[in-house]
Amino acid sequence: MAVKYKEFSGLNLPLFEQEILAKWADIQAFEKSVSLREGATPFVFYEGPPSANGMPGIHHVISRTLKDLVCRYKTMKGFQVKRKGGWDTHGLPIELGVEKNWASPKRISGRRYR
Repeated sequence: MAVKYKEFSGLNLPLFEQEILAKWADIQAFEKSVSLREGATPFVFYEGPPSANGMPGIHHVISRTLKDLVCRYKTMKGFQVKRKGGWDTHGLPIELGVEKNWASPKRISGRRYR
């Protein structure tokens, strides 16, 4: 005879998520993960922009997740990991569009205006 278990209906995962995030913000969990490792060997991870030369897609979400996992792993291994997302290239798609539609690349270059 199969055992029947009572269904639990009191679990509200979205609410639980908000409570956990609020607690982490209140105790400054992320900030402490960096400050408690002051003086430890730094781990520097230069992360490029999410979409420097095209429209964002699901592959950007996947790559950001993997990059975050690397930083979290290194933090758990005792490294000090200060995170700073992206290089300042968010204007690049605009520059490329100007070069493509306004003038030939031989006449104008984005490097000239930086």
